[in-house]
Amino acid sequence: MAGILYKWFLGAAICLFFTGAGTHPIYVSVADIEYNASTKALEVSCKLFTDDFEKALRTDYKTPVDLINPADRTAMDKLVMDYVLRHFTIYIEEKAVSMKYLGYEQIEEGIYSYFEAENISLPKNFSFFNTLLYAYQEEQMGLMHVTVNGNRKSTKLNYPDSKATISF
Repeated sequence: MAGILYKWFLGAAICLFFTGAGTHPIYVSVADIEYNASTKALEVSCKLFTDDFEKALRTDYKTPVDLINPADRTAMDKLVMDYVLRHFTIYIEEKAVSMKYLGYEQIEEGIYSYFEAENISLPKNFSFFNTLLYAYQEEQMGLMHVTVNGNRKSTKLNYPDSKATISF
């Protein structure tokens, strides 16, 4: 009897392993915000998994998307910039920060998009609006890490929550 149960268990385990049914995917975006006191600027990077981001862009913009090997890099830059700025806003002392898009690059399995906000006085209170990839996946989580004068603080949002704050 034990031999039969062992064979069934082994067969089920092999099927789960090869079909991926035993894995649990993680849907996460990560925003790193660093205040540069010498230039009075916020340096912002947003990381999104490449496959998830491309699917979200295709759905939102109804256009072919290839962020890794784009046929038209300018068009992909425009999509990335527009999408991130529509779904991610930083507020300092309750005022929206205007971010300038610098570009994006692929690093491993993620797309990093870069932004900068200039003429920022030493910030004490940050608020965030973050719905990055929320329409794509309800299990989406957003992490925001903020560094001011070497002091790092973090917060997390889980769908459907879209607002968070950090104070220094």
